Formats: sequence, structure tokens, C-alpha cells
Amino acid sequence: MKQPFQPFLMERMMSRFEQDVEYNLSESGVHPLRVQELLDQAPELMEELLASDFNYPHVNGIPRLRQNIAALYDGATPANVLVTVGAIEANYISVNTLLSEGDEIVIMLPNYMQIWGVAINQNFRVKTFHLREDRDWAPDLDELAHVVTPNTRLIAVCHPNNPTGHALTEPEMQGIIEIAESVGAWILADEVYSGAERVAEQQTPSFYGRYPKVIAIGSMSKAYGMPGLRVGWVVAPAPLIDDIWARHEYVTISAGKLDNIVAAMALSPRIRPWLLQRTRRYIRQGYPLLESWMNEHPGVFSIIPPDAAAIAFVRYHLDINSSELADRLRTEKSVLIVPGDHFGMDHFVRISYGLPRDYLLPALDRIHDLIRSLT
Repeated sequence: MKQPFQPFLMERMMSRFEQDVEYNLSESGVHPLRVQELLDQAPELMEELLASDFNYPHVNGIPRLRQNIAALYDGATPANVLVTVGAIEANYISVNTLLSEGDEIVIMLPNYMQIWGVAINQNFRVKTFHLREDRDWAPDLDELAHVVTPNTRLIAVCHPNNPTGHALTEPEMQGIIEIAESVGAWILADEVYSGAERVAEQQTPSFYGRYPKVIAIGSMSKAYGMPGLRVGWVVAPAPLIDDIWARHEYVTISAGKLDNIVAAMALSPRIRPWLLQRTRRYIRQGYPLLESWMNEHPGVFSIIPPDAAAIAFVRYHLDINSSELADRLRTEKSVLIVPGDHFGMDHFVRISYGLPRDYLLPALDRIHDLIRSLT
């Protein structure tokens, strides 16, 4: 008998409600870039788009885009790059290339729960290791070393992490690599928040180039503020890229041609630094507003400040389940946040803060109104 389907709880909630609320604090990227903002920086893009047609692009991504992506990874060439429809496809087809029913996967938790759900639905053997709150969200490498076996096919990490915003340190990355190497496992590193640093000026380093069996996942959505473009990518050894590409042809064939063109411009050496600066500006302006708001509620909230990403994983000290809290905020205050239940961690909520001041503060005021009624 077919087992019950495990829905992707967070994405189910967001796809149903994010367009209907007045204040959406459930997204994990910064305030989206407007088309005109990009054209102001690259006016030649309009001419290129108008001269284009609606034919298929290169199925693996147009050469200029793959070249610009490869330039972001130590030792990569365009042959190491496959362009996908968002990181969501990149994760899905990469996992399905490496694993079959019964294969063993070890997943970092908390995490963006796509790979966990895919693994459950496809009857992979799922093990987990954890980021520890009492260690400022550092990974428990002893736990990872304990759960891996010679049968472990893949270790899946999110770096910087969703939902905590923790960026792995060099020793933490090396520890994960050494454990993977000890059993011959692949590492899939979801790195979509690299470039969205809250404090550091240097971009979060990639796992790619540090160990031969690495799959690095990237996207235009988070660090670049272009989620509606629906462009992501896989960077991996060329033979594996060819295998993943074969799955890509079953799922989407290709990302859109115009999307490829826009993404290539956005990742060009001239435009990309401007986009990252914009992202970091939103993050660095928004977090103090959220922090100040939390400080106005002594004893209610606690947080380990995120290293990167436009999200805060906030622990609250109230006698209410996180899904119930999120539901009440949505129905009573028209504010959407992500309950910690969606990451398997009750009494947390994930709140987006990479937003304009005149959007973020009124949303927080509405949360305040509900919190006041609960304290």
C-alpha cells in the first residue's frame, strides 16, 4: 500500500496565504528587486531582451550565465554548472540522481525541509544531526560522526542555515568534510544565502572545491533579491552534472530563456556587487529594528543573532503552540510568519526582517498587539 504523502508544510502554508495577507514576514529573502532598478543599472538589458525570442534556451543554461556562475566557485568551469528552475529543482534532481529507495541520507536540522520531505516520500533511510542552540547553533559534529555509516550516500547541509542564519565556521566545515570523507559520502550544500551576510564583509565560503564529492546549490532568490526569476543552479563534478542534467530534462527541460538572460546580467562582474550591496543594506538596516522590537518585550523573546540571511529564528516564551500562534497572527492580524513546527521546533518562529522600514515596523506592531493579549 502506498504510504501517505508528506507535504512540504512551510511551502503549503506560504503558497496558500502569502498573497492574501497585508504583511508577509514569511519570506526568507530581502525585499524583491524591481525590474526598473535592474534596468537603471544595466540599461542595455532592455535592448537584449527586446531583441530576443521565445525559443528554448540552452537546456543546461546559456553559456554566459554558466560562465558567470562558474566564476563564483573555486576551480569550477561552465561544465560544472547546470542551470535549473530555482534551487528547489536543483535540490530535488540532485538528490534523486544520487539516491534510490532505501539509500541512506543524513540531514542537518533545523533546515529548509524540502530534502527531508523528499527523502521521506521516496523511502530513503533518513538520519539527522543537529545545530545546537546552546552552542550558538554550531553543528553537533560528534552526533554526525555517530550517525554516519559506510552506507551513508549523502550528507545534506544548509550553509548559511535556514532558519537559524548560522554560517558554518572553517573548522565546522572541515569537520563535516572529514566525516563525509571517512565514509565516502557526498555533501550537498544548499548555499542560497551566501552573499546575504549580516555582519561579515566577506562572502560565506562554499563547500565546493574543498572535497571532490560536493554538490553546491545556488539561486537568484535570496542573496540577489530576485525570487520571481526562478533561476537556480547546481555546481558539481562534470560527470555528475551530466547525470543530474538527464533528470532535469524529465522535470522542467530548462529555465526560461528570458530568465537566463536576466540572470546572466545580474551575475555579471559589474552588476553582481551592486545586488549584494543592496541585499546587505536591507539586512543590516532591518535587523536592528527587529532587535529593538524584541527588546521591548522583556522575557518574551530570545535569539541567537543570525550571521546571514534576512531571517531571524526567534524563541518565544509563551504558552502557545507555534502553529497556533502563526494561525492567529494570520487570521487576526493579517501577518504571515513561519511557525517553528515547520522545522520540527515548537516555541520558535521564523521572521523575515530584510524589508523596508515602513513595511516591517507596522507588521511588528501587529504582532505586538497579539503578544500583548497573550502575556
